[in-house]
Amino acid sequence: MAYNEKFANRIREYLMQFHHIEEKQMMGGIVFMYNEKMCVGVVKDDMMCRIDPEKYASALEQHGCRAMVFGTRTLKGYVLIDESGMRSKEDFAYWIGLALEYNPKANRAKKKKKD
Repeated sequence: MAYNEKFANRIREYLMQFHHIEEKQMMGGIVFMYNEKMCVGVVKDDMMCRIDPEKYASALEQHGCRAMVFGTRTLKGYVLIDESGMRSKEDFAYWIGLALEYNPKANRAKKKKKD
């Protein structure tokens, strides 16, 4: 299933102010990497944010936010925000801000070895 291009463009425009942003097709959507780490993205019609696991429980209490489930596994520290949770510019900036705030502390994914 395709991802919401409107949300992807909205994120892309917001992140233009930062260096070291890279876009990757991943998980059936698009992911924006910041400093070589997964930061935010779009999965179907939701914005995905990688946030501090210590803020995960309180984030799930926010309007429009839910846990990210990949297959049967809940990914702690990853949340999905539907359109109702990011209608205003302030709400949108809040979620991306949480992801950007956590980014320096986040681990990089291990690079796959090439044969």
